[in-house]
Amino acid sequence: MASVLFRGIQTRPFLLYPSALLSRKNGVLFCTTKCSQSQTATQENQQTQMKVSPRTHTKKVEKILHDYEAIIGIETHVQLDTLTKAFCSCAYLYGSQPNTNVCPICMGLPGTLPVLNSKVIEFAVKVGLALNCNLSMNSKFDRKQYFYPDLPKGYQISQFDIPIATGGFIELDLPTEYGGGHRKFGITRVHMEEDAGKLLHSGNGSYSQVDLNRAGVPLLEIVSEPDIRSGLEAAEYAAEIQRLVRYLGVSNGNMQEGSLRCDVNVSVRPIGQLEYGTKVEIKNMNSFSAMNRAIDFEISRQVDLYSKGEDNQIIQETRLWEEGAQRTVTMRKKEGLADYRYFPEPDLPEVVLSEEYVDNIRASLLELPEVKRRRYERMGLSMQDVLFLTNDMNVADFFDATIERGAEVKMAANWIMSDIAAYLNNEKLSINEIKLTPQELAELISSIKGGTISGKIGKEILFELISNGGTVKALIEEKDLVQIVDPAEIEKMVDKVLIENPKQLQQYRGGKTKLQGFFAGQVMKLSKGKANPGLLNKILLEKLNAKG
Repeated sequence: MASVLFRGIQTRPFLLYPSALLSRKNGVLFCTTKCSQSQTATQENQQTQMKVSPRTHTKKVEKILHDYEAIIGIETHVQLDTLTKAFCSCAYLYGSQPNTNVCPICMGLPGTLPVLNSKVIEFAVKVGLALNCNLSMNSKFDRKQYFYPDLPKGYQISQFDIPIATGGFIELDLPTEYGGGHRKFGITRVHMEEDAGKLLHSGNGSYSQVDLNRAGVPLLEIVSEPDIRSGLEAAEYAAEIQRLVRYLGVSNGNMQEGSLRCDVNVSVRPIGQLEYGTKVEIKNMNSFSAMNRAIDFEISRQVDLYSKGEDNQIIQETRLWEEGAQRTVTMRKKEGLADYRYFPEPDLPEVVLSEEYVDNIRASLLELPEVKRRRYERMGLSMQDVLFLTNDMNVADFFDATIERGAEVKMAANWIMSDIAAYLNNEKLSINEIKLTPQELAELISSIKGGTISGKIGKEILFELISNGGTVKALIEEKDLVQIVDPAEIEKMVDKVLIENPKQLQQYRGGKTKLQGFFAGQVMKLSKGKANPGLLNKILLEKLNAKG
């Protein structure tokens, strides 16, 4: 976070007591600042541009970068899922009425003292280990000074020169539709800090109100090395961070709630140049897709300036991504480290870790996404299957539990990725919210593979199990769904269908062999879907091609 110049912003006069600073609206407290003009970003003319597919967009940027190289680093803020804030006992509940989860400590009132939430340290160590970092057994907190309307103390408690974790890396696999490939990105540091509040802007932009519910909420800032080279890689890196913190159980990672926020630094340089170009920070990206497009736009903008010999117009600044206009716009000039005037936090002791404490946390870590992907690959699954199954830890757990109960690996993956995924998507449910269990999915796959039921009947049973629960065996018996595998019984049904459709039979024998599907469908209909498909087609072909 950085300071902001209050040019054109007027604050209402206030007395020594908070009541003069706070206005009451519908029973909720607000701190209000009045603005005489809107932000720079909204002053620039908006030009709507036609949105293109991500693949087309990526190819366009690859062409632009023929003579240039993009250098990208990302600062990711992860909101930790603790019961209380970082330095006080206030809870943080997303969506609460403004200023209802506050106390003197997180409001920054004089005479208050912070007390560190130990869960923040535990979560920081977990993330540091998962990111293959070196842990600082002795770290400290620092004050990062800046003035901002939703930062009541006038400084942020953060970590500066001795963060809790440094020098790590993260590995990921790019989507197969974008060419695939394995990537490894360095992690510079992970440090603990507190969040600021939130500004609620009025509809006409004439004033803003301050909600301090979020002030003091614990964050981890994860800073990448400048190893990323495209918008696609950046989006996949951020998605992997989200996946990782969800697997670890330290954050829900929801971007729409602000639980995961990414600030991206982008610069370009001619191919062969060793020095970095001037970096530009981009904010206000609320999805991975938006991040991809924002970065690629900024790369294109900077390359265009280079190609015109106007690279001196690329200045160190913060720019906002405008989703409607599909472009970045200037927000403010970027501050340097000196502007923050860091110094050690005098009200908090050092954070001292013991080897035993770290070892216990390391032992508690579950299988992480990268390890799980490699295990699934060894099972023989395609990378497309692997990426789908590991994207959500609950889906991966369901898959693992299914194959542990004897299900064939590829069939289990196919059922989860197709019919089950489609149902979840249509009904807006998670896999934990349906009544189907891994045991019954394994039983269903076994029944199909063993010939007890057909695949078509299997689908009917699947949706019954998803919606209402129960067991495969009970449903098969209750609905009399056992597959017909008696050749004589199937032959009788085939004969009946051929007799009832003489015109189609004549057309088939006259050369319209595609009518085989029509006859097979009629037999399946007559058998109520219970005829064994392989046996049915074998007998049907013999009858259709018989002379006379």
